[in-house]
Amino acid sequence: MKSKQQVVSEFRRTEIVDAARTIFARHGFALGIMDEIAKEAGIAKGTIYLYFRSKTEIFKAVLAHDMKTLKCSTLERIDAATGLRDKIGAFILTRLENAETRKEFFRIMDSEQGNLTMTRSQYREFLREPVLRLAAAIEHASRKGEIRRVPAEKAAWLIADVIRGTIQRRLLEHSETPPAEDSRFLLDFIWPSLALKPDSPEL
Repeated sequence: MKSKQQVVSEFRRTEIVDAARTIFARHGFALGIMDEIAKEAGIAKGTIYLYFRSKTEIFKAVLAHDMKTLKCSTLERIDAATGLRDKIGAFILTRLENAETRKEFFRIMDSEQGNLTMTRSQYREFLREPVLRLAAAIEHASRKGEIRRVPAEKAAWLIADVIRGTIQRRLLEHSETPPAEDSRFLLDFIWPSLALKPDSPEL
């Protein structure tokens, strides 16, 4: 059981993180000042420093919170889908919808330099569990002869990388295409590379 102090502390941190996301999305990192974060959260500026030492630390907390949320929702939707094609579709759509919902913050993250950016190794670590869950589904379908034999983990990471490229393009081009439309396009593009060829024997 968590103590009352722990519950209050977690609630306050979440309030600050949510407020900071709004301010960063509205003004960018450089112009998103602590006073505005405090005002958005409805707390005194000094209270922020009880939980975070700097604006950079808050920014990283927003990023970590959002990536954890994305990981959990991706796992849930992969598990809820039936069949490999639907699981891949769930993986794609969850990430595109997440990027669309937080697109202003994603643009900031993509444009910032130095210690605010997420390294490729950090990005891969955040995605590791969903990608391995997808890889397990690919391996299972392969063993059952539902798709051709492929290196499952390599294929899952390739799918993740294609999605990341699509997200970056959507952000750079300020795309108004609905996430579901891009998701269907990617799924239609990816699936033939996994499906058994009608005129070919199973390998």
